[in-house]
Amino acid sequence: MNTHLFDVIISGGTVYDGSGGPGVVRHMGIRDGVVCALSAEPLDSAAAREVIDATGQWVMPGFVDVHTHYDAEVLVSPGLTESVRHGVTTVLLGNCSLSTIYSTAVDIADLFSRVEALPRDHVLKAVDTAKTWSGPEDYIDTLERLPLGPNVALLVGHSDLRAHIMGLDRSTDPHQKPTGAESRAMAEALNEALDAGMLGMSTMTNPWDKLDGDRYRSRSLPSSYAGWSEFRRLHKILRQRGRLLQSIPNLNTKYDMLFFLGATTGLGRKPLKVSLLAAADPKASPWIHRIFGPLAAAVNGPGRGQFRWQHLPTPFDVYSDGIDLVVFEEFGSGRAALHLRDELERNELLSDEAYRRWFRADFEKKFSSRVWHRDFADVRITECPDGSLVGKTVAEVAKSRDIHVVDAFLDLVVEHGRAFRWHTTIANYRPRTMDRLINAPGVTVGFSDAGAHLRNMAFYNFGIRLLHRVKSAQGERNPFMSVQKAVHKLTGELGDFYGVDAGHLRLGGRADVVVIDPEGLDDDVTAYHEEIMPEFGGLSRMVNRNDRAVTATLIAGKIAYRRGQFAPWFGVSERAGRFLRAGVDDPVAATVQA
Repeated sequence: MNTHLFDVIISGGTVYDGSGGPGVVRHMGIRDGVVCALSAEPLDSAAAREVIDATGQWVMPGFVDVHTHYDAEVLVSPGLTESVRHGVTTVLLGNCSLSTIYSTAVDIADLFSRVEALPRDHVLKAVDTAKTWSGPEDYIDTLERLPLGPNVALLVGHSDLRAHIMGLDRSTDPHQKPTGAESRAMAEALNEALDAGMLGMSTMTNPWDKLDGDRYRSRSLPSSYAGWSEFRRLHKILRQRGRLLQSIPNLNTKYDMLFFLGATTGLGRKPLKVSLLAAADPKASPWIHRIFGPLAAAVNGPGRGQFRWQHLPTPFDVYSDGIDLVVFEEFGSGRAALHLRDELERNELLSDEAYRRWFRADFEKKFSSRVWHRDFADVRITECPDGSLVGKTVAEVAKSRDIHVVDAFLDLVVEHGRAFRWHTTIANYRPRTMDRLINAPGVTVGFSDAGAHLRNMAFYNFGIRLLHRVKSAQGERNPFMSVQKAVHKLTGELGDFYGVDAGHLRLGGRADVVVIDPEGLDDDVTAYHEEIMPEFGGLSRMVNRNDRAVTATLIAGKIAYRRGQFAPWFGVSERAGRFLRAGVDDPVAATVQA
């Protein structure tokens, strides 16, 4: 029997409630998973089981990560520790047309593995072992039986839905269209998912996201084969039900951004909520950052839409083992290399002079649409069996060998395979441009891709990185954003737009809380680390480890993480998070008053 008045007291911290209002020093009492006291006067520490002294620290709602690909990982490692250790208490699964709700395990493995750079055998094993569900409600029941770390919200993926209704073969055949019965079945499946509480649907129109496996390898994802008439039918359901569409435009042509902007408008009809990737400052197109704010302002203002860009509030640094990086899917010769899984076959192709001419021609096209800058002078070698090359750029290696830079790169891949590891920055490389982007109208925080691209990038601590930038700018007397606005963008703004009960600290509301030590917001937030994943066969993935920044993460009032250590039960024997249904709020919640 609980004889304490509080399970946890968080004392003396500056509380930011997620609304965008200023922080105030308060003492917070938590009992039975909810915030039951917010007092200007100290609470009796003897009345609590545990006390967190937050003097001089920031207390805020747990961060909301709206763009993850944890769909397979959550089944085998439900604590999702790399996010929780950095203050994330709510994650959204089912992005980019990919979910694990409807399709078979083998189809799911083919859908996810190549595009999200996940080990196919382990994705297949994770889903196949866990899959007892036959639809959305069963799937949610499965999640809620797991010892979840963070709260989980869901989108249904259109590629998952389309492959389930049409079959993976027909759904990725450009000559096949859904029959009338199949169109009705897709609509019914979408409605079933929304009835179960999913936030909406995700789609994909970018053609260089490819299938894995041997059956239909290198075909694009099913969603990218859909026509706009198919999308419009499904958009209509989302619009009528007030749910959300998340998508990625065609990154080759980019013009279909206009279709998404048109889809959200509310002129003479109910607007459709649209979240689109991505507002960024790519090196390949250094001018494009200027369009994101004005486009969103036009469609949300005169167009009466509900449109948001997703933006990663940190430099977009990527690493690659050899040629295993999704940006090579942008052009034909790169796709031909990634089509080959066998290293000997791939090396034979990369060594062929005719192939190299093709690769050079693709690489040097002046006016081709691209995300990657394709500048090997901006590709630095970080690991290599030949230690003399570490720290050099590929362009420097080419110069020392007196060969074309493309030949130098392909030689290094052939010589060292995946042991040749390199780094570059693709986007968000100009701090002042990033400052303008995060403040632009219609731009929200997203695109962490947590749980995907395990060897390529690590943005699990995107919230900490934004707070670090805000604190550093204030220290340099060149502020671009207040702390309260940054907290709002990481919490309440996302919870409100996505229609999920997350991102706010309210009396009577669920106690999903992160305590931040501003003294820990130092340059370690961008440090490189790796961590072994036993659940994925011992794969070493990139992670973030700046443990001084987060004093504690609480989920439903439970201290899940504190000063570098997880609770022994976390992700193992007890559930902290839960499934969050669309539009369902705590009925006793009241906004925190200062």
